Amino acid sequence: MKPNRLFLIDGNSFCYRAFYAIRSLSTSRGQPTNAIYGFVTMLNKIIKEEEPQYLAIAFDLKGPTFRHKRFEEYKIHRKPMPDELSEQMPIIKEVVSAYNIPIYEIEGYEADDVLATIAKRAKKAGHEVYIVTGDKDVLQLVDSCIKIYNVHKEGSIYDEKKVKERYGVGPEKIVDLMALMGDSSDNIPGIPGIGEVTAAQLVAKFGSLDKIFSNVEKIESEKLRKRLIEFKEQAKLSRELATVDPDVPVDVDLDELKLKEPDRERLYELFKELEFKSLLKDYAPSGQELDGKYHLVADEKDFKDLIRKLEKESEFALDFETTGTDPLTCEPVGVSFCWEEGLAYYVPIRDAGSGFDAKYALSKLKHILEDADKRKIGQNIKYEKLLLANNGIRLNGIAFDTMVASYLLNPSKLNHNLDDIALEYLNFKMTPITELLGKGKGKLTMKEVGIEEIKRYCCQDSDATLRLKRILEAQLKEKNLDELFYDVEIPLIDCLTDMELAGVAIDVDFLAKMSKRIDDQLSKLTSEIYEMADCEFNINSPKQLSEVLFGKLKLPVVKKTKTGTSTDVEVLEALATVHALPASILKYRELAKLKSTYVDALPELINPKTGRVHTSFNQTVTQTGRLSSSDPNLQNIPIKTELGRQIRKAFIAGEKNHLIISADYSQIELRILAHFSGDKELVEAFKEDRDIHIHTASLVSGVSEGKVTHQMRSTAKTVNFGIIYGMSPYGLSKDLGIEPSKAKEFIDSYFERYGRVRVYIEDTIDEARERGYVTTILNRRRYIPEVNSQNNSIRQFAERTAINTPIQGSAADLIKVAMINIHRTLKEKKLKSKMILQVHDELVFEVPKDELNIMNKIVKEKMEGVAKLKVPIKVQVKVGKNWLEAQ
Repeated sequence: MKPNRLFLIDGNSFCYRAFYAIRSLSTSRGQPTNAIYGFVTMLNKIIKEEEPQYLAIAFDLKGPTFRHKRFEEYKIHRKPMPDELSEQMPIIKEVVSAYNIPIYEIEGYEADDVLATIAKRAKKAGHEVYIVTGDKDVLQLVDSCIKIYNVHKEGSIYDEKKVKERYGVGPEKIVDLMALMGDSSDNIPGIPGIGEVTAAQLVAKFGSLDKIFSNVEKIESEKLRKRLIEFKEQAKLSRELATVDPDVPVDVDLDELKLKEPDRERLYELFKELEFKSLLKDYAPSGQELDGKYHLVADEKDFKDLIRKLEKESEFALDFETTGTDPLTCEPVGVSFCWEEGLAYYVPIRDAGSGFDAKYALSKLKHILEDADKRKIGQNIKYEKLLLANNGIRLNGIAFDTMVASYLLNPSKLNHNLDDIALEYLNFKMTPITELLGKGKGKLTMKEVGIEEIKRYCCQDSDATLRLKRILEAQLKEKNLDELFYDVEIPLIDCLTDMELAGVAIDVDFLAKMSKRIDDQLSKLTSEIYEMADCEFNINSPKQLSEVLFGKLKLPVVKKTKTGTSTDVEVLEALATVHALPASILKYRELAKLKSTYVDALPELINPKTGRVHTSFNQTVTQTGRLSSSDPNLQNIPIKTELGRQIRKAFIAGEKNHLIISADYSQIELRILAHFSGDKELVEAFKEDRDIHIHTASLVSGVSEGKVTHQMRSTAKTVNFGIIYGMSPYGLSKDLGIEPSKAKEFIDSYFERYGRVRVYIEDTIDEARERGYVTTILNRRRYIPEVNSQNNSIRQFAERTAINTPIQGSAADLIKVAMINIHRTLKEKKLKSKMILQVHDELVFEVPKDELNIMNKIVKEKMEGVAKLKVPIKVQVKVGKNWLEAQ
């Protein structure tokens, strides 16, 4: 801390800044927290970066001040504080109190006056004062000892020099400036027609407001002179209103403003209640660490003793430490086992130095790890399954995964890593991996860390995992999520593991040829673009492209960003209607992205050991329950453009006499909508196996199905799927390229024909408002607190989410169950066929030719029989030499 530095914060200014800086943040219960979080973040920044020795905060009180008595219309135009901010104010003050920072509020005075009074007293006592505010009237206080920390400009400091540079007058003349120009935010009238520039010129020339009036006849402009004479008294009133009062009757002991240690325990409880996960780590009560008995298995005798103990246990947690994050390429460094809270054993596994040989250690543990009757508990236990499978061991008996459990309980959380959930549920601050390995160039590998350090780290992980299991298991049951967890998510781990191990074969030669073709196309396009632009430029540079489009070609500016004119897809599509160059840029971008993201990237990702690409399927990422894919993301392989579709041709059967089978649910989300809504018209259409889009077009347009054109069907398809996503008339109008009024007619007509769908949507939104969450067909929850937001755009987005989640989430539930059932059947029948990909509503298999018939039957039977809905579930199964042929 720097000696005698006093920071005085305008609490209301701070709160408004925080509220509008973070537009949407709330707890899972729907309590808005954006202003609180922003306030705390800014406060922490000041404490950390500015190192004040003294600190205080002043707030405005409700009710009139002496200025209102002097001028009834003072601040009359200012909108009342937003409800969402108002309800956060008491909590903000509670947080400030927990920081042990004094709060000052004086009836009849504004926070500015209180801060001015404290600042003047502190100045006399020899303090260097910084007033943190966004109000420019406080600039009048600036002198050699008092400065302004501008909250609106990232902590920009205003001293005497900067005030004069910005306003053309010194701090002592700010009230004269405001007397002339007024302040619309506070409804200080000033003199009509005089702005900041003219006011600054007058004050600089004559020295003060009084001298301006005493020399008014010397002003050359007759119009300006008349205004000054006419509004003289109004200017004097404005000066009075703009002058801060440094003599507020406030009892201040400067020693009480000394920055104290915060009440960390109270802050921890507050932040936990507010669900500020990122702040919890910094305020976790000291000493909140697991005090476990962690044993090192140091020799053969210890190892045999551990194995005997494990053989007697029916359930235990385990955790492997490895040399990397890819379980198919890294090596095990050690493993810990925990079957009693506070007691864990660590087995070091190293190829060099101390520890057991990897092959030897794993061979001794194999019968325990493969015993399906021994219940295994883990955090992201799929990682352990993959690691062990890569070492010839099948981890059986998976009973609980704390990461998956945390995800089911709150899918909106960004992270479900052990550090976060241990802190949330156990109040335990885990040892960060950076403490063990370090950072940057000096970062160690696990093999280089001392055994004692790894032992403690690894045993903490398995100990915390076991403790979490007890807590999370109870919460899953309490929220009726236990069946979904044990019957779907846990069995799915086995299925996903085998899919990741199987990998996908890639036709490298095909991609090499495709890369060359795209290079040729890009080269040709580049020449065409240069010719149209009549100059050469960096096509990949938004800045240079903007100069060409809007500077050289003078095309209309569609949208602006903080840094200039936008050249995003939406802008280029709009400009393509008036000039050929933007269309060529779009084509260039499409080709360049395909080449860099897929065509050139996929061959580099082939595992040299298996000759295949191995993606990771993630269970704990999406809020709807859908699986996601990463490293690489194989769910985003383009499908809409012909060139994008060609990439699927590179996904082939990797073994001789094998083919690709693709099984895709037909309109599963619309069928789920029919099931949930029970709409007779919709249900009957699916039962009669009608083309649902032609049927909808017929109903909405009032023509027979035989007279429905391709365009009418396309429009109906957009409406059908738009309804699932809660699409507004404006959204539909953009998709169809029609007027919003026409789009509204389509939607209204749709709901007239499918009346129960409207009822279902309204009921779903009401349910979300009442309970704070929506559920899927298997009771999966998604919390949507924003559905009760006072902010229209936030609330409307939440309502669309509430409509879509039960449908999309139910589709995710059903395909997961189908995957589990197919996977089990493949094992039971000892088939060689493998499930290799899941892409939303589609499953992809690599199948020997002699298993085609049985696989066709199994896949269709398990996918279509996954649930009994009010409408039939249909699956399209196709076969090909590659993924594209099987589409």
